[in-house]
Amino acid sequence: MLIGELARQTGCEVETIRYYEREGMLTPAQRTAAGYRCYTAAQLGELNFILHCRSLGMSLSDIRHLAAFKANQSPACDDINLLIDQQISKVHQQLECLNLLEQQLIALRERCHEQHSTAECGILQTLISAAEGEACVCHTPFEQATQSHAHPHTLPHKHR
Repeated sequence: MLIGELARQTGCEVETIRYYEREGMLTPAQRTAAGYRCYTAAQLGELNFILHCRSLGMSLSDIRHLAAFKANQSPACDDINLLIDQQISKVHQQLECLNLLEQQLIALRERCHEQHSTAECGILQTLISAAEGEACVCHTPFEQATQSHAHPHTLPHKHR
């Protein structure tokens, strides 16, 4: 099947398929005489495996590890269990971050309850003040301390 058909069957963008192939995650396609990529059922299975793992929030590195286990199924699955345990931990961290973000947005939303002009909007004024370096209601000292101990891409930061 050509790349367009593979994309239709999997719901994956053509450019993403090409990317996975360039990254060595998908077995390179054979080429037709006209130079078109031609994929097999096995490559369809590889792509579905990648997409399923991605739908679980797994990184490309983790998917590579799982694909290696898929190719060599003789070792014990301890490392697979560890990988999934780590993914569960990441999800817990993301949930904590989302809960914090929700609380920050609620605190910000509390700044404006009535119809005002934009110039009088408490939300906009809070954001402008924060951009100018003033303390803001959505970033309390406790939250800032919490953020300083977290991974820089997992929590919303004060003025990134």
